[in-house]
Amino acid sequence: MNLYQTIQEDMKNAMKGRDVATLAILRVLYASLKNKAIDLKDELDDANTIAVIKSDLKKLEDALVDFTKAAREDLVAQTKSEIAILKKYLPPEMSDEDLKIKIQALLAELGITSVADIGKAMKGAMEQLRGQVDGSRVKKMIEEMLKKE
Repeated sequence: MNLYQTIQEDMKNAMKGRDVATLAILRVLYASLKNKAIDLKDELDDANTIAVIKSDLKKLEDALVDFTKAAREDLVAQTKSEIAILKKYLPPEMSDEDLKIKIQALLAELGITSVADIGKAMKGAMEQLRGQVDGSRVKKMIEEMLKKE
């Protein structure tokens, strides 16, 4: 069973179990997944499904920042629970140690030693690490490593 089917099953189980909070966020996710499938004119594989989940997760995290600034504690709590539900469907991210090793190897392979080449380093890193780690973590790690040199 692929991730898309797992989400469908979890949505059915939430309906049967009358879990309103889980059902609401899974319906939003399912709609996003259906729209992506229509755009691609094909069924979604796990990589595309993960990309859609990350996109929806990013929207929720941005909304969480806004709700926090506006002191809307009711929406903050709801959004945090929705984020937790979506994160269950994502694979675990790479550890900092593994990320550091991969980035060191990539920088050595590309011969990058200066902060001026950060764009080239980011491009190579994101091609290699797509789906395994968040881009902001990669950028931060690359900047730290290049500033030390």
